[in-house]
Amino acid sequence: MRKTIHLQLFLVFALLPFFGEAQQQNSAYDEALAKALGADDYGMKMYTFVLLTTGEHTPEDQAVVAAAFAGHMANINRLAQEGKLLVAGPFGPNGDAMRGIFIFDSADTDEVRTWLADDPAISEGLLKASLYPWYGSAALPLYLETSEKIWKVKP
Repeated sequence: MRKTIHLQLFLVFALLPFFGEAQQQNSAYDEALAKALGADDYGMKMYTFVLLTTGEHTPEDQAVVAAAFAGHMANINRLAQEGKLLVAGPFGPNGDAMRGIFIFDSADTDEVRTWLADDPAISEGLLKASLYPWYGSAALPLYLETSEKIWKVKP
């Protein structure tokens, strides 16, 4: 009986440090920054992830396609300047009809749908947008500040 109690006490004290690490506090935590970015206790928040795939409309007139994609780029630039669109980019060639992604600084997919309504490549059916709630780092908006400092030629 005494050996069992000693063994139990030994196990409790031996494993105690491992239980403490599960809820380790971050010594670099900046509460003001976390609040400004809308971070939860894990430094995360909800966004809207958009997967762009090839749409169902394929116009024959290349001028129509060029105009739609010029409007698509203009819409991307406007939404990024407004701080709504955090990440945008095309996929390389693939056999899955995947064309690109967007990550929006909004958890409200209905709101994001209204922002995408102004995109002619989407509204004209050249691209299809599928929206998903996405949980990611609340620091993602800081990416825009850095990205503005590294491009040499605007597409």
